[in-house]
Amino acid sequence: MFNNLTNFMFLLTLMLGSIISISSNSWLGAWMGLEINLLAFIPLLTNFKNLTSTESFTEMFIVQALASATLLFTILLLSFSSNSMLFEFNTYLNIILNSSLLMKMGAAPFHSWFPEVMEGLTWITGFILMTWQKIAPMMILSYCMSHMFIMFSIILSIFVGSIGGFNQTNLRSLMAYSSINHLGWMLSSILISLSHWLVYYIFYTIISLSIISMFYQFNIFYFNQVFSSMNQSPVIKFLMFCNLLSLGGLPPFTGFLPKWIIIQSLSSMNMFLMTTMVMLTLITLFFYIRLTYSAFMIQSTQIMWNKMFHCNLTKMSILLNFFSSFGLILICFIYMIL
Repeated sequence: MFNNLTNFMFLLTLMLGSIISISSNSWLGAWMGLEINLLAFIPLLTNFKNLTSTESFTEMFIVQALASATLLFTILLLSFSSNSMLFEFNTYLNIILNSSLLMKMGAAPFHSWFPEVMEGLTWITGFILMTWQKIAPMMILSYCMSHMFIMFSIILSIFVGSIGGFNQTNLRSLMAYSSINHLGWMLSSILISLSHWLVYYIFYTIISLSIISMFYQFNIFYFNQVFSSMNQSPVIKFLMFCNLLSLGGLPPFTGFLPKWIIIQSLSSMNMFLMTTMVMLTLITLFFYIRLTYSAFMIQSTQIMWNKMFHCNLTKMSILLNFFSSFGLILICFIYMIL
């Protein structure tokens, strides 16, 4: 609907809103940054020629407006709570504040809008929703965390992300539930330190970008398209499903490295939380391995040896896929040398 220059301006405004929220020294400034971010992101979703896109746009606007109103209302109550009878309700207000931020980022138990919105988005806007749109709410959440409530959200997010991915044929829904699962791990990394969160977020963004870039290039939205398209190039099929296994955190792929760091740190802080997270994440690995096994075992009826090494991916996409699949081996090798 918009030209490239207009979309670029919306993206710059979107980033500016997140930066304002992160760098603000007042709750009102953080709320204003979130609103600027939302108002810049909403036009990127609009496509009145696509009914599903319009539905996603409307649903996301309603949910985000509700979360913003709850956040602003809670901020106003907290500002008056120190000198009034509301002081004893600070704990409950903090939980409501955390809930509004969890709703904004799509974490459980406020996740139901996230997969439905993802189904109507393009891969580019979906990638922005999965990655950049989570930065500002998470940074604000790190300032006012209610630890018991966040632990409950962590376990529920990983559980919902794992169970929701079963029997999904829509790749956008699968990526949405995978994002909810990784949200649980990112929230647990914030419990440790912001540096742990930054490491996990960077690795998750790179792996998601490598997968979504392939989906975008081949215009793939459903798993039956994956099986039919990838048979033309076994190299692309191999890279695709290695990326999925890396996204699930299977060693020795790169996606295991940030989980490894979180597991090592949580083992000395909260063994129960760490054990629960690992057990629930194994469910995600199960259906990723099941999909990968069926993809590699399906044999094509055509002889395609001449297309065996034909790979029409861009150089950047090949580099991202290589790092996503084999980055852990490379990092370990560099660490051993140093």
